[in-house]
Amino acid sequence: MTRTLGADLLAVVARLNRLASQRARIPLPFAQGRLLSTIEDQGAARISDLAALDHCSQPTMTMQVRRLEDAGLVSRTVDPDDARAVLIRITPKGVDMLRQVRIDRGLAIEPYLERLSDADRKTLEDAVRVMRTILQDASEAAAPKTTAK
Repeated sequence: MTRTLGADLLAVVARLNRLASQRARIPLPFAQGRLLSTIEDQGAARISDLAALDHCSQPTMTMQVRRLEDAGLVSRTVDPDDARAVLIRITPKGVDMLRQVRIDRGLAIEPYLERLSDADRKTLEDAVRVMRTILQDASEAAAPKTTAK
């Protein structure tokens, strides 16, 4: 069972995400929402880094970023480490948009959550806590290590 737990978890989460996206009224395309969320998670990032994270070409990412920028959801700033490069940052409007999208998507699955027994709801709350721990562990493992001088 343990060998398939990761695959099963990812499949269920993906299906829940699709269900929420299909049932919610989202004011921006799914790919742009996912990119905006990535920018929020990563903080300021270069387009090349965002393209690598999204497994797409740099021109494709440039086009997606331009759409978000035109909507006022992200901004470009000069990279302090390389004046030839730019960093993409989420704007306050982008943060507000993501918050609303998340609320709307959550409301889309709320009727199904309400049908759960108290015990199942508690189990799901515990599972969410465990998934947050997994994400925190993954984030810490990916963070660059600093050495004391």
